Amino acid sequence: MSASVSPALTPAGTPPGPLREFWISFSANRGAVMGLAVVLGLLLVALFAPWIAPHLPDQTNSAAFLKPPSWQAGGSGQFLLGTDAIGRDILSRLIFGARLSLSIGLAVVLISVAAGIALGLVAGFARGVLEIAIMRLMDIILTLPSLLLAIVIVAILGPGLVNAMLAVAVVVLPHYVRITRAAVIAEVSKDYVTAARISGAGTLRLMFSEVLPNCAAPLIVQASLGVSTAILDAAALGFLGLGAQPPSPEWGTMLADAREFVLRAWWVVTFPGLAILIAVLAFNLMGDGLRDALDPKLKR
Repeated sequence: MSASVSPALTPAGTPPGPLREFWISFSANRGAVMGLAVVLGLLLVALFAPWIAPHLPDQTNSAAFLKPPSWQAGGSGQFLLGTDAIGRDILSRLIFGARLSLSIGLAVVLISVAAGIALGLVAGFARGVLEIAIMRLMDIILTLPSLLLAIVIVAILGPGLVNAMLAVAVVVLPHYVRITRAAVIAEVSKDYVTAARISGAGTLRLMFSEVLPNCAAPLIVQASLGVSTAILDAAALGFLGLGAQPPSPEWGTMLADAREFVLRAWWVVTFPGLAILIAVLAFNLMGDGLRDALDPKLKR
């Protein structure tokens, strides 16, 4: 009897590696690929802002107040997207604002993910009174309107960029705590955790070496979606004068400075608003693609 070779063992039939399988599932969603491209573009713009921006973000020009975009009558090639009420180049402020807004979004996500993982692990492993106390606190935070809660926190701490980031981090924290706790409860009953516990693994090892790596997929998806939420909430606080303070080129602050010129100079409001819209949409599309690629039930 001749030996037959299984197709699964041949080079052509070898299943793709984890990264290639992830990319195949992710790239099947064209919107997610477009979102990833926009996010990478924004990161490059933020990274190389000093070399890309044609002007300094705070540089004023007394001869170019409310200059329209270059393609409109009265515009100038020196200011492609026009200028604001005190002669600052809007394009340069948008470019530097990308650095500030993305930094806010990433910092908020890092703070909330770190705190959410810690509280979620404790709630999932401890159970009992400690779990009830943590989850009821998260439920209370979730029952309050997110923007209103952020405004209250900033009002207590005082207006400013750092306080705004802390306020937004507190607002989005319950999502990460609930996701982590649910994933931990699902994982601790599995055989590999029981085997590790029998072999003498301590609680910290079970938390961070055994359970947490298997809870990473939903946290990554939520984090990618959380960046867009953080950018939007930070822009809202900046618009209300509670976030980044002038003359910082933060997109929400730019909208606040331009609201009195809505009818006279459409460009000072439109372009910061479009920047927020594009960034939030790109992160949401990328998050949808990550969810499709990392959730086995949703893989195409």
